Amino acid sequence: MTDNQQTPRPLVVGVGEVLWDVLPEGRTLGGATANVAYHAASLGARAAVASCVGDDADGREIIATLTEAGLDCRAIAVDADHPTGWVSVDLDGHGEATFTIHEDVAWDFLPAGEALADLAARAEAICYGSVAQRSGPSRETIRSFLAAAGPEALRICDINLRPPLVDREIIVGCLEAADILKLNDDELPVICRLLSVEGDPIGAMRHLQTAFSLDAVILTKGADGSILLAGDQVLRQQGRKVAVADTVGAGDAFTAVIAVGLLLGLALPDIHRRAEEVAAYVCTQPGATPALPSEFRLVPDSQDRGR
Repeated sequence: MTDNQQTPRPLVVGVGEVLWDVLPEGRTLGGATANVAYHAASLGARAAVASCVGDDADGREIIATLTEAGLDCRAIAVDADHPTGWVSVDLDGHGEATFTIHEDVAWDFLPAGEALADLAARAEAICYGSVAQRSGPSRETIRSFLAAAGPEALRICDINLRPPLVDREIIVGCLEAADILKLNDDELPVICRLLSVEGDPIGAMRHLQTAFSLDAVILTKGADGSILLAGDQVLRQQGRKVAVADTVGAGDAFTAVIAVGLLLGLALPDIHRRAEEVAAYVCTQPGATPALPSEFRLVPDSQDRGR
């Protein structure tokens, strides 16, 4: 994926939405790209979030929570005109989530600025998706952020489709900017329909890989495991049977392992296996950002000194 020598603690950036997930049992930190950054920090990487919160108690609590977890929050803007974002999360009997994403909130108005420009220049991996690009201001800022990052930065699109926020133009823009595409087995058919792609899952993944010059395409299938397509390799991992609390954030944890593992130069099969393990663990815990056990760390504690 990259031949560049990396620092012992690579910098993973989540750019997009940060918000509160409001679940039946209470609220937890959320937002797909912020979740990726949060888990990257738990894995031992340096991590930062580029987003926007309201000038309110909810926004201040988000920044305090992320800061306490060791994340760099200097690129989280504060918007005096829009409230901090939140999402209503409904769970079915299997812990599968349905999201109601409320509009006209702070992360819809992510501004460009010096903090984002500095972060883009330093980023070694950038995770982004489609949801935060539903509004023009944030879409323009995210695309500018991706363009401003160095050519060696790993651009990971965790597409994160949330109906009705499914727009062909936005999806194509996401794929065109990506080095790696990660999507799930609900999202692949949607993208295939929008882009007129036919074939079985691996054939469709191959088509996307070629059409958008992607280094890798990763398909997660919940309890049925995942497929990682990289170059000519097709890697499969079986799913793990666990007692599911909810599935919120499991895919984001998976993406975090992919990002950190690649930056550390770990072997693809090892990265893939660990990504399945971490995602399965997150399913056993409530909310998107549970604390990860120390055995999941990818950066040794001896290298974990400061930001």
